[in-house]
Amino acid sequence: MSSMKVGDKVPDFTTLDDSGHPVSLSDFKGKSVVLYFYPKDDTSGCTKEACDFRDAFPRFGKTDAEVIGVSPDSVESHRKFKEKYELPFKLLADEGHKLADKFGVWKEKSMYGRQFMGIERTTVLIDPNGRVARIFPKVRVPGHVEEVETALRELDRK
Repeated sequence: MSSMKVGDKVPDFTTLDDSGHPVSLSDFKGKSVVLYFYPKDDTSGCTKEACDFRDAFPRFGKTDAEVIGVSPDSVESHRKFKEKYELPFKLLADEGHKLADKFGVWKEKSMYGRQFMGIERTTVLIDPNGRVARIFPKVRVPGHVEEVETALRELDRK
């Protein structure tokens, strides 16, 4: 399991989106990418985070940034989640958690005294040159989208 750091070049990846089409990081060359990792479709915190990104989505377009959600859920699960909440951005299926491993967000977690492996809610801001510009680890959903927007504005000023 590797871990990305600010300044690292993000290796290209390809995985399926919510409609079953392959998506690669290189598809977004020249744009900022907000890659947000979340544990599971249609759960309370993940739904709140997705809807916060949805509601802010028009503002992200002004910065020419792509918002992309990633979880270990299947293409079909993502399709239903996206439809149910009218999410205007891509959701990537990371069923084998290869992408989560690559970014170092697949971690041991504990809930109700039980240990298990899963995604640690994390957002990675990738600059137009494909480098990690900012990492938001252990995301707390309230106020997170605003933090990301602020970081994007700072990136645009550089």
